Amino acid sequence: MGGRDVRLTLDTNILIRACVDDDPEQAAVARDLLDRATLAVIPILTLCEFSWILARSFKIASVDIAAVIEGIVESETVLTDRPAVDAGLDMLRAGGDFADGAIAMMGQAAGGTIFASFDKKALNLWRNQGGQAAEPATLLA
Repeated sequence: MGGRDVRLTLDTNILIRACVDDDPEQAAVARDLLDRATLAVIPILTLCEFSWILARSFKIASVDIAAVIEGIVESETVLTDRPAVDAGLDMLRAGGDFADGAIAMMGQAAGGTIFASFDKKALNLWRNQGGQAAEPATLLA
């Protein structure tokens, strides 16, 4: 790979290995790969899984997960859906799930005006961020 144009789409396990070091051999490979990439595309689904795994499997605090994600996406070589990431980070920092913020923002960007969910906490947090949100039953009334 040295000197070559290396454009990657990253799976969640690459980010987990690079950040958590739970498998030292794979962690070294993942970090080297990230260092050599000329472009690292990180789909929003990868970051949703990443956040969930760090919280559930590794018991990492939301504020620390937010800092890690922010550090990752600020790299010059990373390409991702930044508005969705920012909404996910806002939701995470407010005590919610990264995925809920990202989902709501991506839906809004695609034309969905109301974030619908049975998760009342997610709805309230999205409203607090200036978005429109409603429980499904209220939309059917």
